Amino acid sequence: MSTSQLPLFAIYIHPDDLRELRRDIWNDELVPATLTFHKKKFHIDISYRGSHIRKFKKKSYFISFYKPYFFHGAHELHLNAEYKDPSLMRNKLSFDFFSALGVLSPSSQHVLLSINGKHEGIYLQLESVDEFFLKKRQLPIGPIFYAVDDDANFSLISSFDKAPKTSLDAGYERKLGTQEDHRYLEEFIFQINTTPKYEYESVITKILDVNKYLRWLAGVVCTQNFDGFVHNYALYRNPDSGLFEIIPWDFDATWGRDINGKQMDYDYVRIEGFNTLTARLLDTERFRKMYYDIMKHTLDHEFTVGFMKPKVEQLYQQLRPHVLNDPYIKDRMEQFDDEPDWICEFIEKRNAYLKSQLSALL
Repeated sequence: MSTSQLPLFAIYIHPDDLRELRRDIWNDELVPATLTFHKKKFHIDISYRGSHIRKFKKKSYFISFYKPYFFHGAHELHLNAEYKDPSLMRNKLSFDFFSALGVLSPSSQHVLLSINGKHEGIYLQLESVDEFFLKKRQLPIGPIFYAVDDDANFSLISSFDKAPKTSLDAGYERKLGTQEDHRYLEEFIFQINTTPKYEYESVITKILDVNKYLRWLAGVVCTQNFDGFVHNYALYRNPDSGLFEIIPWDFDATWGRDINGKQMDYDYVRIEGFNTLTARLLDTERFRKMYYDIMKHTLDHEFTVGFMKPKVEQLYQQLRPHVLNDPYIKDRMEQFDDEPDWICEFIEKRNAYLKSQLSALL
């Protein structure tokens, strides 16, 4: 496949079902459809996805396969419009960056979409974080919880009204596992908040993969996803080790832009990050030193213009011919062309800023 070609997802939805889908953008009810990919037909269910992004004229979609049940080893996938990201690449850059840091991350690739013959432009196909995500990575099947709102802040206090939470698993939705598995999550949140400092190191290492959490923290801090500390992640409990791991999600508001695509200053997020779990880990000398070492290595190797620029350029070259044909964003060509330099300039400035803050971790 040449760099300018993107695979096409051709979806057909019966006009009655399409009207039903469009009748209420907030309805999560799936409607039946077919998807043709490389001349093979799949029977699917489809709905809109996301929260505030449903209001945009270019919609994002959730797809579930039922005949055949799998699509390249996946049962579900997400098609993200990336409408507010003028580069269309920040989400993918982020997930690939997290993978380079050794963090569990969804795979992603850009595709073209048509619905009932109408060209809908460029989309990012995202892997769902579910049992097939685990199987693909040869990981044991264990519970997965999605952080669905800002109450997933690892605290006993609600982000919304600053009052004590009514349940320890507030802010989370179980994607995989049983009701019984909620006790692991509740115990996790309880121990994060109530374990005294002198016991913290020994207790937390029995319930959290600290090294992977700190790698994730370095990734969120570098890419500067402000929401990423209390939202935009999933928790997976590995039943073999008994440890929780954290998986990033929705990382388009990164690399120098916010959720609305506006400029975000390179020094907006501090090197220590946010949330209760992070604060308590960094209050432990051994973990703080681990984070220092991880962040220093990241700033020297992965979060550099040298490492990231070829990836940015490759995606830019791949996407550019198709931006011209995307009915929703073709008038933004000038901004799209400026984005690679914008992203690289952000990396340069943020890298220098974080290096200047490294000593605060010692």
